[in-house]
Amino acid sequence: MSLSSLFEPLGLVRGPEWKNRFALAPLTNLQSHPDGRLSDEEYRWLTMRAEGGFGLTMTCAASVQKVGQGFPGQLGVYDDMHLEGLTRLASGIRERGSVSSMQLHHAGIRADRDIIPEPVGPSDDAETGSRGLATAEVEQLRDDFIAAALRAEQAGFEGVEVHGAHGYVLAQFLSAENNHRDDRYGGSLENRARLLMEIIYGIRAQSGPDFQLGLRLSPERFGMRLAEIKDLVAQLLGEAKIDYLDLSLWDYAKEPVEEEFRGQTLMSHFTQMDRGKVRIGAAGKVMTAQDVQAVIAGGCDFVMVGRAAILRHDFPQRVGGDAGYVSPELPVTPEYLAQEAISPAFVEYLRGFGGFVAAEGGTA
Repeated sequence: MSLSSLFEPLGLVRGPEWKNRFALAPLTNLQSHPDGRLSDEEYRWLTMRAEGGFGLTMTCAASVQKVGQGFPGQLGVYDDMHLEGLTRLASGIRERGSVSSMQLHHAGIRADRDIIPEPVGPSDDAETGSRGLATAEVEQLRDDFIAAALRAEQAGFEGVEVHGAHGYVLAQFLSAENNHRDDRYGGSLENRARLLMEIIYGIRAQSGPDFQLGLRLSPERFGMRLAEIKDLVAQLLGEAKIDYLDLSLWDYAKEPVEEEFRGQTLMSHFTQMDRGKVRIGAAGKVMTAQDVQAVIAGGCDFVMVGRAAILRHDFPQRVGGDAGYVSPELPVTPEYLAQEAISPAFVEYLRGFGGFVAAEGGTA
């Protein structure tokens, strides 16, 4: 695909078309208020990316239950008190020419223990001190994901993405290593996927006909088995209840870790599937114009951009103007990041990723 083709509109089954093939990845940033309300820093971070040319601008993971909070300063969508800020955010993204999406999240057993003393998950977990949910509580969790989607729609968001990746609660249910239940939400893959599927069906049934629904999956790590995820994706693509699939791969060019599936990229295991009208995108070490073209050439319809969007709010525009564009070299200074609307709290979070932020007094 040529650079110019990256800026052709992308139509989906439902909702508005995206003006190009660039989507802002949902990035944890710790910038919201302690009660989950939107902060000015979070608003500026996201609207600056919308202004920078992203076809889809997605929020960080937003918690659908207080007990599912995974990080301090996490955006919330579990209470009507969040509506005022979320309405402002959806409007700000739309006014800057980008389609808005909110990622729906529950950390499960990975909840922040400093905030949530007793996390919950599919089963009791001694390592984290988490409690397994009763069947009625699983049903409530399902309903709260759906309610959060409807709250996002009420706020003016044009869609939501369900976070089923990275070992958070929906991935915990999917994983036979974490899910030891003996009710209808445990055992077979069909049962372990039931919660996720009921959430998708519920959002689709109760939201408007133009409301976009995406799903993020990670096919590896956290107890995921590639064969099972491929079976699940085949069902999702066939049913077309979702509008797009967001593959979080850590590295778009990597091969699977499971020996039996090696010999081709992890991404290709999904892009070779019959997707019908469902769009497929991928995230993982997309830092240059060449990376963007490689993801699209590998069969994706769009590309999810994370770190490169932190470094340059206008990453799509820079790629469009330079076929050889490369992101700034790491590490970068806090002063540089401040110019890109990265707040001090976000900078401190990024310090946890070795080599991203220069040490005090550094010149990078």
